[in-house]
Amino acid sequence: MLGNCELEQCQDLVYLGRNISQDASCDEDVVRRRIGLAAGIARSLHQVWKAEDISKSTKVMLYETLVQSIILYNSETWILKEHQKRKLRVFELPVLRKICGITRKDEKRNVDILKELSVEKDIVDLLDRMGNNRFPKLLLHGYAHGP
Repeated sequence: MLGNCELEQCQDLVYLGRNISQDASCDEDVVRRRIGLAAGIARSLHQVWKAEDISKSTKVMLYETLVQSIILYNSETWILKEHQKRKLRVFELPVLRKICGITRKDEKRNVDILKELSVEKDIVDLLDRMGNNRFPKLLLHGYAHGP
């Protein structure tokens, strides 16, 4: 109750651009909200991805600026699980394939697509901002891993 008004309890709400759920998971925010918003932007850029008079490097810059920024907004508050990381990669690669002008039928490996477009880090790697030798990461994983 707030004064004479009875307040309803909600399951989740959007606050400062982030979907906050009752169970404090980021599933709703990452999987549905952020990927959904970014997918809409990527679809609206379909003609740009197909355009032959725009270089691949320009298309990648547009992708990073317009699409990745939508997905990664507020990502510093996420604690990602493996299935969420997989969904982020599953979203990203088809967009990059469109930029390259190839389909899944071309049987080109994901790492080759990233290399062809000079994309150094996939979307999940961008989220891993903390260096491998930082104390919190060493405590979490018990060792320094990777470069």
